[in-house]
Amino acid sequence: MSREVLLFLSVFLASSVEGVEAVTIVLAAGLTTGWRSALSGVAVALLVLAGIVAGLGPALTALPIDVLRLVVGGLLLVFGLQWLRKAILRSSGFKELHDEEAIFEHELEAARAAGSASRQAGWAINPYGFTVSFKGVLLEGLEVAFIAVTFGSNQHDVPLAAIAAVTAVIVVVAAGVAVRAPLSRVPENTLKYAVGVMLTSFGMFWGAEGAGASWPGGDASIPALIAFTLLLSWGLVFGLRRRRARLSAVGARTVAAGAR
Repeated sequence: MSREVLLFLSVFLASSVEGVEAVTIVLAAGLTTGWRSALSGVAVALLVLAGIVAGLGPALTALPIDVLRLVVGGLLLVFGLQWLRKAILRSSGFKELHDEEAIFEHELEAARAAGSASRQAGWAINPYGFTVSFKGVLLEGLEVAFIAVTFGSNQHDVPLAAIAAVTAVIVVVAAGVAVRAPLSRVPENTLKYAVGVMLTSFGMFWGAEGAGASWPGGDASIPALIAFTLLLSWGLVFGLRRRRARLSAVGARTVAAGAR
């Protein structure tokens, strides 16, 4: 698998995950407080994101390549290990699975309550709908922008990374508009697991290169790193599942003994 394909897949998957979360928030706000408020928040957030990306891209590309790889590798490890840790805990049962439908219902209830207060105040644009849409798009968009810019800058292919990010966002938004419901059928937990593995692998590869190390086979080491990270994470999931089973068994025996 070529570096370009891996670059596209990594950015596309990461952007898809963030896009699902942002679309869920905006749908809840739009359906309850009005689309004018929600879309106004989205528009302002996109303008802010455009300014941040315009400043972030040139700043990264101005760094020496080794420094860039070291910085990007370290940052990707921070993101990747955080996502991978949560994915491992979810897969092993120590953390609840991410439920987009439950999040959607929670956002709906909060938006309905805020919408009633805004209508009584006579505001044309609902402050809650605007704010929650703005915050959701800005925060999730920042992660998309960061991943796209860092991957693209390090690979000297920002256009390809941008195309992958935009494609993912378009696909997720189109799906959200089509169903007007949370994208609960999207295997988001699986996507987060995959993204965590890929970001961690790229982080190790670029971080080591930036520190002056050379990988056997050059770019051919990336699939091997992905496989290694995936197998290691599966081992952790298996070990944690066994630990959870033992803890459950001990708890059941303790309850039974107390009932006697």
